[in-house]
Amino acid sequence: MTGQLPRLPKGFLFGAATASYQIEGAVDADGRGPSIWDTFAHTPGAVAGGDTGDVACDHYHRYAEDVELLKQLGAGAYRFSIAWPRIQPDGKGGVNAAGLDFYQRLVDELIDAGITPMATLYHWDLPQPLEDAGGWRERDTAERFADYAAIVHEALADRVPYWITLNEPFCSSFIGYAEGRHAPGAREGHGALAAAHHLLVAHGLAVRAMRAQRKNDERFGITLNMNHVTPATDAPADVAAAARAELLANRVFSDPVLAGRYPEGEVELWGEISDFSFRRDGDLALAHEPIDFLGVNNYFPQYAKDAPSQEPDLSRRVATDIGVVDVPPGSLPQTAMPWPAEPDGLRRLLVWLRDTYRDLPPIYITENGAAYPDTVADGAVDDRARIGYLDGHLRAVGQAIEAGVDVRGYFCWSLLDNFEWAYGYAKRFGLIYVDYQTQQRIPKASYHWYRQLIEQHA
Repeated sequence: MTGQLPRLPKGFLFGAATASYQIEGAVDADGRGPSIWDTFAHTPGAVAGGDTGDVACDHYHRYAEDVELLKQLGAGAYRFSIAWPRIQPDGKGGVNAAGLDFYQRLVDELIDAGITPMATLYHWDLPQPLEDAGGWRERDTAERFADYAAIVHEALADRVPYWITLNEPFCSSFIGYAEGRHAPGAREGHGALAAAHHLLVAHGLAVRAMRAQRKNDERFGITLNMNHVTPATDAPADVAAAARAELLANRVFSDPVLAGRYPEGEVELWGEISDFSFRRDGDLALAHEPIDFLGVNNYFPQYAKDAPSQEPDLSRRVATDIGVVDVPPGSLPQTAMPWPAEPDGLRRLLVWLRDTYRDLPPIYITENGAAYPDTVADGAVDDRARIGYLDGHLRAVGQAIEAGVDVRGYFCWSLLDNFEWAYGYAKRFGLIYVDYQTQQRIPKASYHWYRQLIEQHA
């Protein structure tokens, strides 16, 4: 990190991001129904420390305070997610007006503060009744999602210009239905692949439904978590492993969305555990429904090494068991996750996207950030390691733009420390420290650094 702040182009959009279950709390307030994450978090052993999102950052009651912190930050935009169980507690049917009213108030507060809202319709909190009926394994869930998207869009489209259908469908499908580390905690092969496919169908159906009732010049997109993948060595086995890792991490979603094709190698990789019977004529066209922007979430690169399958029994093999292990160079620093911190991995990823997909839409970095073991001393949090991480990755974005990649904005993950999924409250990603006992917010040194960066670009 140098003394001079990173420079991004004129008009570049700076913001911060959060997600509903991670910050809102108030899980049974005003008619909200249970989500798969309520169920999962209350399952013994599922989440570190037995933590849940029951209270989280209590953003549901403190949203005005949090919007004021965004305003003081100088954020041009705020990416938040909407909790489907607040809008439709059963995942279908009538609208819970009280739940929708919360997001009306939040959006109005953002606009009054001069902050552009960017709404994510699904950040993993599937209504539990839909999971009871099969969840994302079932096509009906995709159709119910399109109904829900149309309801929310109709209510907020006059004030919300950016709409993201799904956040990280890789995590929803493969971590939730194959690895079991996230809700609903399943470990499946065919079921996880069906979930991934139906999420793509849901995305396309939702974009069509919202575009059909477009009110202003709303822009529609999807957020994919993606990693640049490098073979751990030049050995042919590791090169092949990297191709498999790239297929799983990126191409399962990016090829249908950006190129209108299923990626080469899927049948070879998963043909022994799935017949792909969930695919129907017209599904690729749905997945490839035109989008106005692509959201990219990135935290680290991958270095792929060939490894034996973990489960020789095909009937028990999960979809993420593809004979690959990740072996990042030992020279790379690590965050608290622990994930390797390599800013150039983001530059390489953005260039890979440019080189791989023709007619690539404008990109927004919708999440990027790092967890570190933050502590409060004399009322302040000195998180200089996070500043170094953000500085390096913003410079990488600038380098990608110079190389011709159309990147329009950057959203730091996250505005607040929050419930970090299976890690509970053990990992802190926020620009703002949250004392979970008192709900006091303490802006960290990185918050003040980011504010200075934004001011420089004003």
